Amino acid sequence: MILLIDIGNTRIKWARLTGSRPARAHAAAHARWGAKDYARRLWSSARKPERLLVSSVAGARVDRALAAAARRAGIAAQFVRVPRRGSGVTVGYLEPWRLGVDRFVAAVGARELFPGVPLCVIGVGTAMTLDLLDGRGFHKGGVIIPAPALMVETLLNKTHGIGRRARGGALGGGGLFGRSTRAAVLQGARYAAAATIDRAIEEARDILGRKPLGVLTGGGAGQVRPLVLSSCVGVADLVLRGLAVLSRTPQPRSRS
Repeated sequence: MILLIDIGNTRIKWARLTGSRPARAHAAAHARWGAKDYARRLWSSARKPERLLVSSVAGARVDRALAAAARRAGIAAQFVRVPRRGSGVTVGYLEPWRLGVDRFVAAVGARELFPGVPLCVIGVGTAMTLDLLDGRGFHKGGVIIPAPALMVETLLNKTHGIGRRARGGALGGGGLFGRSTRAAVLQGARYAAAATIDRAIEEARDILGRKPLGVLTGGGAGQVRPLVLSSCVGVADLVLRGLAVLSRTPQPRSRS
């Protein structure tokens, strides 16, 4: 029994592997979790997995806590590392390890779902990342910007006038042009993210000779996808799907 785990900067998602696909996913904020919390929330003594397959961008402290929980329970924990080539994806970064592991795993999942199709894989979490893949799975590079929630947080906390005027009051509209400061901030951030996606897909046509399919995932994808003009699909839990693919391939031993 394999437990697939996706740890982001803010939230953790996990699902058991059923056949070749993840089962129903669970999610929670992990900010205050220690080793005991991981053990209590992710498995029970009666239903312990044999192995954990983990994609984590949350940092060494979080990784150590999860690894300690697994070790105490007698469970093998494997943290995915980014290779130059693996599971149908060839990483285009000059130094592959500098690509976020969640982006690599999401690309693997997208390739499994849409084989042979040029893709722009878009993750909307704390940051918004875009990774371009050609039809053969060659990674052509990526884009990283603040996701809408982080844009909003920055404006509210790093300005005085905007932050003061955006708190409370009527929301005032759902289009690009808000009728309150709060609406202007919220919609401005969402439209900015959507516009970046459209621009990326348009520029990708010059690189690939055709427009890629946008594949959106992540907790904030639902706020952005309706505003994107380009052809795109939403795939929930794309990283977990990629982990399911990687579960069929031997992974390097983790040093965490």
